[in-house]
Amino acid sequence: MSEDRTKDSAFQVIIDVRDQVGVAPLGLMANQVWHDDPRRLSFMLARYKFVAKMLSGRARVLEVGCGDAFGARIVRQEVGHLTAVDYDEMMIEDARKRAVERWAMDLLVHDIVSGPVAGEFDAVYGLDFFEHIPPELNDRVVDNVKQSLTAEGALIFGIPSLESQKYASAPSREGHVNCRSGEDFRRYMRRHFHNVFMFSMNDEVVHTGFFPMAHYLLALCCGPVRQS
Repeated sequence: MSEDRTKDSAFQVIIDVRDQVGVAPLGLMANQVWHDDPRRLSFMLARYKFVAKMLSGRARVLEVGCGDAFGARIVRQEVGHLTAVDYDEMMIEDARKRAVERWAMDLLVHDIVSGPVAGEFDAVYGLDFFEHIPPELNDRVVDNVKQSLTAEGALIFGIPSLESQKYASAPSREGHVNCRSGEDFRRYMRRHFHNVFMFSMNDEVVHTGFFPMAHYLLALCCGPVRQS
């Protein structure tokens, strides 16, 4: 125990955590956001909060395209077990370095374009991931995701809206080859799921407002359509 004492004893716990656990670093991606545009970090974390609440109580959950997995802990707080995958070895290595036992999750290198993740999950989500997938590979990715999803499972995909791109910064637009308008996104996901519930997002606020004025789109999908 450190001899450091805060003036208000109610805050002494912050010193105890520093000494017993350490000071947690940001992930590689979160660090860049914090450096260039700090408020955007609040938008990202709000998206993870939405996923966490929608999937609360699920036993086995999969995140695809997790990046540095900085926000994944928010989902892990609400679910039984979380597996997070990304095709970039550097991102997964960074996530593993920051992993702690209290919020344990499986962190795996996997390219969802190449095939499904081994195992069965009752929910899958991907945030700021699908817009990086070339349109000609969309069906392959979603089919691979569905193979890991139970018949009663739910999927959440979040992407920047097509309308938002003219306002986005150059780093945000880089690699965005698959942004969609709200109705187009709904129609596409309805090809793969029997039920699709659409949400809009502006900054950190999730709502059911007018799609063309939304900066971000969230599709909550249930009942995967199986290939005959």
